Formats: sequence, C-alpha cells, structure tokens
Amino acid sequence: MHPILFKIPIFGGITIHTYGFLVALAYLVALAWVSRESKIQGLDSAKAMDLSFYVILSAIIGSRLLHVLISERERFFENPLIFFKIWEGGLVFYGGLIASLIVAVWYIRRNHLYFWSYGDVFAPAISLGHAIGRLGCFMAGCCHGREIGYDAWYGVIFPANPNSFAPTGIPLYPTQLMEVIGEFLTFALLLIIRRKKRFEGQLLATYLIAYALLRGFVEYFRGDYIRGFIIDPWLSTSQFISIIMLLIGLGIYIKRWNKLKI
Repeated sequence: MHPILFKIPIFGGITIHTYGFLVALAYLVALAWVSRESKIQGLDSAKAMDLSFYVILSAIIGSRLLHVLISERERFFENPLIFFKIWEGGLVFYGGLIASLIVAVWYIRRNHLYFWSYGDVFAPAISLGHAIGRLGCFMAGCCHGREIGYDAWYGVIFPANPNSFAPTGIPLYPTQLMEVIGEFLTFALLLIIRRKKRFEGQLLATYLIAYALLRGFVEYFRGDYIRGFIIDPWLSTSQFISIIMLLIGLGIYIKRWNKLKI
C-alpha cells in the first residue's frame, strides 16, 4: 500500500494522495474512452462529453453522499466540511452509479438523445475507470477484506501506516484486487460483445449484470462492516443493491432482446 503518492514542497507542503490521484486518472481514462467511442459510433461527441461532465459530477456527489450517510453521519454533523475531503477516501461506488444514472436519464431526455446508444458507449468506460479507481482503494487500504484467519498465499498484510484505512499486520482477503481483476475482465467482455452487438443497450445491460454478480461475490469477503447490512450478517447494503441491479440488467437484456423478434 502507498496512501501518499508524494508531497509538493510549496505553500507549506501539498500532499498528493494516491487514492485521489488514481480516481482522477480513472475519470480521465473514462473521458478519453467516451470521446473516442462516441465518434466511432457516429454519436454527437460534444453531447457525449457534456453528458460526461454531468455524470462525473453526479457520481462524485452521489458516491460521497452515500458514504457519509452510511459511515460518517456523526462526523459529518460535527464537521460538514469532511464531505469534500474525497482525496482521503470514502466514495461508495453504488451511490455514484445511481446518481449518475438518474442525471444521465435527465440529460438524455432533455436533449432528445437515444439512451441505449449512449449507454453502450459509457458502460465500458465505467468498468475501465472503476478498475483503476479500485487500485486507489488498495493503495489507501479502504474497501479492505476481512481477516482470513490463517496464513494464505493470497492474503494481503497491510503494514502499519497512520494514513491506512485497513487493519494492519494480519492477512486479509485482497478484495480491492479481486474487484480490479473482475472489472478488467468485464471490460474485456464488453469489448468482445461490442464487436458483434445484437441490439442497442446490450453493453449497458451486460455491464449491469456482470458488475452486480461481481460485487455480490466480492462483498462476501469484505471486512469494512461499517457500511451496514439489510439482513445482518447475511445481506449487506451493497449486496441488496446488487440484487436490484442484477434484476434491472436482466430485465433490460430480455426486453431489448425480445424486440429483435418482433
């Protein structure tokens, strides 16, 4: 792990956190994909980039808001300014995804765009950007796994560090890296489907299904229980959202597929 990337020796010292750097990099990579792919698909690239701005802004606000509501309510009421300290960690992906989807639907309807075509452009970008962002989680020690309980080759032991969010000195499941691998595999799957896409919305539906399954699986190994449970200890908040997301993805896929037969 490496919570602090480097420090700039000006204005008393400016700390560049690895988590914040990688999250910023994730958004830049996603933007580059959307810009390139929208042109390839013959969509309005300018509108796609405008939509990207709203999606990124709403994703940051939504992911931070859900984190604060779940994990830091008391700290927020004591000091509301902690809401803006995203470079220290504390973004819940599902909060950002839900907020960005709502804003995307609003923007697309307002500008009379075709939702499914733009959804297929954004789906691989989300998966790729999320994979990079999860590397930031690993560097900061957030979203860490639970204790394995024995010495395993796949266990991760975080060293003592005052900037770490993870327990130190004990083997943990490498949940951040599990999700990084899963996201890159999802991105690869979307690229394969993209070449022989049967209907508009196929990439978006596939992404929703794939990530719901991935997150539901990885969640079982996570140890940051502060995020809460719907049914303690069997169904976490994120697993509950994953079930809803899976049903939505399957519903979209089946409905769009059936339209090919009409």
